Amino acid sequence: MAIKRRIDPAEGARAFRQWITTTEAGTAELARPVIAMAVRYTLEELASRAEGNSVEVRVPPYGVTQCIAGPRHTRGTPPNVIELPASIWLALASGKIGWEAALATGKVAASGLRADLSAELPLV
Repeated sequence: MAIKRRIDPAEGARAFRQWITTTEAGTAELARPVIAMAVRYTLEELASRAEGNSVEVRVPPYGVTQCIAGPRHTRGTPPNVIELPASIWLALASGKIGWEAALATGKVAASGLRADLSAELPLV
């Protein structure tokens, strides 16, 4: 079952490329709407590539998605949750940082047996 996209893939990819280019160049910060678009697009990409409902990935305040095949969660706090800031999420999605290095920053909260995205990332 394909996920229902809310972000236009062309616009999302453009925002993600803009984030990659900006971080590589070390130029000024991107506008919040561009970061939001890049985060939401990459979360949708993750959900489409790793379909399922056993892990919830949260990138506050921009978005959340469920992914990874396994037992479906329906009520309360999911048993497998990953929460991280947008900068770390986009670095993971782009391959600028690996899963273990992201965990080592102390900015990634990952709980549950399935809360590991190393097999799913990077997205590019």
